[in-house]
Amino acid sequence: MSELLPPLPAGYRARPTTADDVAAVHRLVATCERALHGRAETDAGGISADLRRPGLDPARDTLLVHDRAGRLAARAWVDRRSEVNVHPAHRGRGLGAALLDWAEVRARRAGSAGIVQSVPDEDTAAVALLRSRGYQPLVRSWQLAYAMPEEPVVPAPPAGLTVRPFRPGDERAAHGLVEDAFAAWQPRRRSYAEWARHTVERPAFAPARSALAFTDGQLVGAVLSLDLPETGEGYVEQVAVRADHHNRGVARLLLRHAFRAFHRHGRRRCTLWTHSDTGALELYLRIGMTVARSSTVFRKGLADDGHDTVPPT
Repeated sequence: MSELLPPLPAGYRARPTTADDVAAVHRLVATCERALHGRAETDAGGISADLRRPGLDPARDTLLVHDRAGRLAARAWVDRRSEVNVHPAHRGRGLGAALLDWAEVRARRAGSAGIVQSVPDEDTAAVALLRSRGYQPLVRSWQLAYAMPEEPVVPAPPAGLTVRPFRPGDERAAHGLVEDAFAAWQPRRRSYAEWARHTVERPAFAPARSALAFTDGQLVGAVLSLDLPETGEGYVEQVAVRADHHNRGVARLLLRHAFRAFHRHGRRRCTLWTHSDTGALELYLRIGMTVARSSTVFRKGLADDGHDTVPPT
């Protein structure tokens, strides 16, 4: 690992991430989010799931950077995608650039043709850094918000469709439905284990606020929700509808069920993310959601950029 690490600013040292570091990484990411958005939106379960991505080797594909006092100043991981977070108190010292260099070298040596990173559009310093390094916009994402001062009205389902909350035993059917629905734009099909770590096995998963739709006993739609404590809001992690039930109002109906369940749980706002590849933005706008903020996925090709031509390991 050390031979891949670019020089760090004086006073900093780096090491790989371990499973014992999840809580510390969560605190770092939450601090970065509070500085940018005024609140934390990441949960420790999401951090843990990212560190267990298939193909990611924490000993080689992750870094934690500490200052002289042993405080966590920055972190990065890379596995086709990359994430870099620098504590607000340590910005402007070159840590972000050093970790970007490391991530690109590691991705290249792993045989990746490119590397991508998602950055909030309001983080203008991070956007400028990526653009200065040759990253180009790939996909636009939007956070949609739904305000609920009053309990949302839920219409009756169409004939032949039944709706109920998520129950134990629904996991495998939900995984198959989601992966089929996402196949048109998702680069690879996720295994059940990987998917579950990000959804139904996550501590923040909210089954009572997740809604499923069935026809003749077959699952045809799902809205899977998380309850993220610091936000004070409901959060929809995934929305999926079987292809033969598109344009029948299933997604709108399930979202209304989830919104109502969150309202009854004391939440007065719900959010979700979508991106330009899904084509779902108009659906969310039509049901009364509004764009709260946006982010961009940037990509940099690595095959022929003239840097570090060491063959893949």
